[in-house]
Amino acid sequence: MIEKKTVCQIVDEWLDGKEYFLVEVAISPDDKIVVEIDHKEGVWIEDCVELSRYIESKLNREDEDYELEVGSAGIGQPFKVLQQYINHIGKEVEVLGKDGRKLCGVLKAADEQHFTVTVEKKVKPEGAKRPQLVQEDEILAYDEIKYTKYLISFK
Repeated sequence: MIEKKTVCQIVDEWLDGKEYFLVEVAISPDDKIVVEIDHKEGVWIEDCVELSRYIESKLNREDEDYELEVGSAGIGQPFKVLQQYINHIGKEVEVLGKDGRKLCGVLKAADEQHFTVTVEKKVKPEGAKRPQLVQEDEILAYDEIKYTKYLISFK
């Protein structure tokens, strides 16, 4: 079986000096290798082909037969690595908490432990007749959520 560590090292070699980053490498028991990369401005098919050829040049089909798929992290897919959070700062995201609560708002900040989403909430100020929309920052730990993903909007 092909080692995940080996494939990650090969991908890291190819990524060196490029603005792409690795999102995930998955290898099934029957040696289907799936490599997901991302880039702040999107992923181009030509680069996926180049990476695929690079990986194939470093693996020996004589030793082990494998299936290789190289692609981008889908735009509507949940974020898997910190760099995806960083790249989407200032954009609308959807967050589903482990408690079932769903938030939609603008991703404000992200670091290794937490990320911040600015959401709009209706709040009724004391003495007011109607609630008002206010912006509030929600700080979330990664282990509190099921997923965060880019919110595709056609406004």
